[in-house]
Amino acid sequence: MDVDSNQGRMGAYLRDHQDKVVSRWTELVVAGLRGRSSAAEVRRELEDLYSLVIRAMSGADVQAAGELRAALAELSRSRARNGFTPSETALAIFALKDAVYELVADTTDLMPEYLAFSRTIDDLGLHTFETYATAREQVIADQAASMLELTTPVIRLWDGIIAVPLVGTLDSVRTQLVMEKLLETLVATGAEHAVLDITGVPTVDTEVAQHLLKTVSAVRLVGAECIISGIRPQVAQTIVALGIEFGDIATKASLADALAHALSRTGHKIGTA
Repeated sequence: MDVDSNQGRMGAYLRDHQDKVVSRWTELVVAGLRGRSSAAEVRRELEDLYSLVIRAMSGADVQAAGELRAALAELSRSRARNGFTPSETALAIFALKDAVYELVADTTDLMPEYLAFSRTIDDLGLHTFETYATAREQVIADQAASMLELTTPVIRLWDGIIAVPLVGTLDSVRTQLVMEKLLETLVATGAEHAVLDITGVPTVDTEVAQHLLKTVSAVRLVGAECIISGIRPQVAQTIVALGIEFGDIATKASLADALAHALSRTGHKIGTA
């Protein structure tokens, strides 16, 4: 008997025993999800998938296989976005093998068809897992980008003066984001002075210094002055020990000093009452 005949027989068996298989499949999946989804929600999802499985196994519907893989991919992406584990996601398809096996175990003449069906489910399970992994990686990347946005705000200190208070480690990815946001804000506001405040940067080594210098150069290219503030005594000692040269870049001990410097550059006089 050829593969198509095996699939046809299995498809017919699945269609004839749909209610039993779907009910058992639902029980297995719900048990594995430990309350993450209700039985009614899971059954609705599985009934749609089961219909596609039957159509794909019949061999008469050439589009069913593609629709089934697309439905599983969407299920995997939804699971990834909602925080389900890889095992919980893969269970949605692999549990179908157990549900069907419980019915055909005593029917020896269907075992060849079941083995072919099992290989098909294994392939679909692998597709489900790969889609989940890709979707999860994207979720993590999006979350990381959002965190970078939150930790890299551009604030307005005064007319024509903006600042970026940096907190945490400054790496190449974050430097690129700082430059992009800073340059966009400079162009949008017409500000002539930008302050990079590194009070919250724990260490300044050669790599961090290079990132700062690149940002200063980018600011200068759009016609603005860049001031680095927040250089604490221990950071200053490290910079000197490393032999890092900031050249003619204005550096200040605090954000307040940097603002005073920028105001004086714009012609404002800072005085006391």
